[in-house]
Amino acid sequence: MSTTAGTSPGSVPKDDASASPARRPSRRLVLIVLGLAALIAAAVWGARWWTVGRFIESTDDAYLQADSVTVAPKVAGYITEVYVADNQVVKPGDPLVHLDARQYQVSLDQALATVDARTADIERAQADIKQQQANIEQTLAQQQVARVSARHAGDEVRRYAPLAATGAESSERLAELTSTRDQAVATLAANAAAVDAARTQIASSTAQLSQARAQLEAARASAQQSRLDLENTVVRSVLGGKVGDRTVRVGQYVQPGTRMLTVVPVQSTYLTANFKETQIGRMRVGQPVEMHIDALSGQTLHGVVDSFSPGTGSQFALLPPENATGNFTKIVQRVPVRIRLDTGPETRSVLLPGLSVTADVDTRSARDRDARIEAENHRD
Repeated sequence: MSTTAGTSPGSVPKDDASASPARRPSRRLVLIVLGLAALIAAAVWGARWWTVGRFIESTDDAYLQADSVTVAPKVAGYITEVYVADNQVVKPGDPLVHLDARQYQVSLDQALATVDARTADIERAQADIKQQQANIEQTLAQQQVARVSARHAGDEVRRYAPLAATGAESSERLAELTSTRDQAVATLAANAAAVDAARTQIASSTAQLSQARAQLEAARASAQQSRLDLENTVVRSVLGGKVGDRTVRVGQYVQPGTRMLTVVPVQSTYLTANFKETQIGRMRVGQPVEMHIDALSGQTLHGVVDSFSPGTGSQFALLPPENATGNFTKIVQRVPVRIRLDTGPETRSVLLPGLSVTADVDTRSARDRDARIEAENHRD
């Protein structure tokens, strides 16, 4: 077997012998660099976790909510007009639905007529009282005249009685004067009775006046109720927002409380995040929150812890658990935490109730508080 001149079997070419030592240091250098980079990254991650990450409490059991209002009528009737469409923006006081108002207008007219009738009754009772007062004045005057006549007749009888006894005057004259006196006394008694009767009539008329005034107040209250019913035939929005879940149609008959539509205040949305009971130990009102909304991929929104629910979600369930009976299985409970959104109106316009959110609460502010409390305990 022949070989190339200048080479021998088993010898290494010069190019390969010179390249191998060169590649080995470069590969080692790359490994060293990668190792250092990994160490630096691990150190940075560890430092961030120690200073920030271990104080972040996160949950994906969070959803946007809004205090929606279900619109329902206060009176019954047929729908004659629907002023809003689906997803329409409304302001407080805007008309939403109009009911047939004819029967309520008739009731109001009838109530107003009753008010006028009761007012007339009061005026008549007042006129009767004035007339009775005039009658009392008249009977008092007649009583006074009768009293004077009776006194004069009595004086005449007393003056003529001695004369008739001595024969200076006839007994017929004395009898005539006595009869006149008795008639005057009877007239005085009749006039006194007439005064008492007139005063009793005034008391009766005063009672009728009080009754008429009470009936007038009742009629006015009925008219006010009829006026409210007439006004309630126009259903208005009590807050601003968007119309949703509109089920009402023209010609539909509705009863008080019938659900017609919902007004959603989309500019007042907030976040309800359900954290585990093991996560809320260092949560405080006012702590900052970062939110990642599934509908807004890649965007980070900010908020603030607003308040905590007074109980876990299970306590407000339709059938709360009764752990004192049966077999007990411990389950980690969740506490609803309300988070206020710090966003502008443009962003809020796309934040719809029900959207899923991942919330990260920064609890570092509680670390300083716990450190102060621990230091105070050590001093004590």
